[in-house]
Amino acid sequence: MTNGFGQLTYPEISAQAEALAAALEQLERQKDWVSRYIGNPAFDEILFIGSGSSYYQAQTMAATYKKWVGRPASAHPSSEIFLFRDAAAVPGRNYLLVGVSRSGESTEVILALESVKGVQGWTTCGITCHEDSKMAQMAECLISPLGKEKSTVMTKSLSSMTFMMQAAAAIASGKPELLAESAEVVKADGNVVKAADAFAKSFVQEHELNKFIYLGMGSYYGLSQEACLKIKEMSYVWTESFGTLEFRHGPKSIVEPGTLVCLLLSESARSYELKVAEEMKAYGATVLVVTARKGDDTAFADAVFETGGANVSDEARGVLYLPVLQYIGFYTALKKNVDPDHPRNLTQVVKI
Repeated sequence: MTNGFGQLTYPEISAQAEALAAALEQLERQKDWVSRYIGNPAFDEILFIGSGSSYYQAQTMAATYKKWVGRPASAHPSSEIFLFRDAAAVPGRNYLLVGVSRSGESTEVILALESVKGVQGWTTCGITCHEDSKMAQMAECLISPLGKEKSTVMTKSLSSMTFMMQAAAAIASGKPELLAESAEVVKADGNVVKAADAFAKSFVQEHELNKFIYLGMGSYYGLSQEACLKIKEMSYVWTESFGTLEFRHGPKSIVEPGTLVCLLLSESARSYELKVAEEMKAYGATVLVVTARKGDDTAFADAVFETGGANVSDEARGVLYLPVLQYIGFYTALKKNVDPDHPRNLTQVVKI
């Protein structure tokens, strides 16, 4: 690595296939957690909470849960629960509050869980990578055993926890075909990670970019926000994320040569989303499409990264999109002579 940069981050991005496999094995041991918590019909609504990357993956978890299980779910920043709970949850309902935290030590998620302790109609649980963390001591948690990281930015931890909660939602749905999709994703991820590494390294070397825009819809909206944060944390570039079609309503004014528009393409809204990307190409953007499958309809793009997995749902396939997005952040940092292991102003655990 350049100047010894990235010694922590690179191997962690590269190890996420193993982390996903371990998460699925651990979930088999924790199946009772699903029936007690997210699979329990006694709850009127599931609230997934987190901060930073954990909030963005909470958005993907909530979107997946609603689609697969067919019951109410939402995602909120942890701070909204302990400071503005009435804006997030109406009285008189039975809520399950799911804390999402890599470390299990984030002050905001701890305060949120503590704020509803003993409050009628509230039950807590969580997901983390650290079984001995404060959050895991406060509430029963799913554990991603190989999600632990030494780097500041979340990579394999985010992929493995997102995947694990989606697999838990598949169990809660009672639909075996959805759990089979999770197994397909585990099988595919190793090859996707290797291909993403080579693709991202070449893409970053070949393009001079000064703005980075990430677009996604449905369960991919949270992933687009995470991709935006990832490159910002690692390399300090100017970046934003938007719902794909929403980008046309004003924000597209920022597009000019030197702007990357990265589309996380769903199969559900494929034709609509590609129209947006093609429009941005006409304005001078460099367009990158991350998709299950290339086709004549993606030929206009400057680059296309193909994950495979068109036979599985958009929700299950989402974690296959993460490696290339993480590697682009990583290689952009190296190109700018920035160490992604030690982003300025950041710590692995945020405490108040």
